[in-house]
Amino acid sequence: MSEDNDNNIMDVSPAEPPLDEPSTLAAVPQTESDQRASTPISGRMLSRSEIQSEKSLAEFLVQMDNYAPIIPEALTEYYLAQAGFECTDVRIKRLLALATQKFISDVATDAFQYNRIRQQASKEKKFNSKDRKTVLSMDDLTAALAEYGVNIKKPEYFS
Repeated sequence: MSEDNDNNIMDVSPAEPPLDEPSTLAAVPQTESDQRASTPISGRMLSRSEIQSEKSLAEFLVQMDNYAPIIPEALTEYYLAQAGFECTDVRIKRLLALATQKFISDVATDAFQYNRIRQQASKEKKFNSKDRKTVLSMDDLTAALAEYGVNIKKPEYFS
């Protein structure tokens, strides 16, 4: 067991059986559906895939300590407080900011693809493709957000 930087992150690696005792792994068939390691945690055996996912999670949480998301922490804390979310762990707040950043990035990418599809469909010969600038329009943004279940409707006096 090792601790990393006062974060109480435990390294859950499979313990090797002593040399004078017979290995428990040799008696268990090693199929994908029944891979068991000899690491009991809280009274149950962990599979190799669970151990690997625990290691991956621990490494990810350590990386979150050093990562600063694009969305400022003050903005993240403000909206989390508005939603009633209380958490003292900075890594969780950074994780939520990272998820928000990914969502915004995906929506912007999808809106850009809708814009390119719309431009190719119109095939106007007035301008060269180099002269055109890509502009985020509400039509493209509405179509992209609709894929994620966010429906945007303009008020009737803007239609």
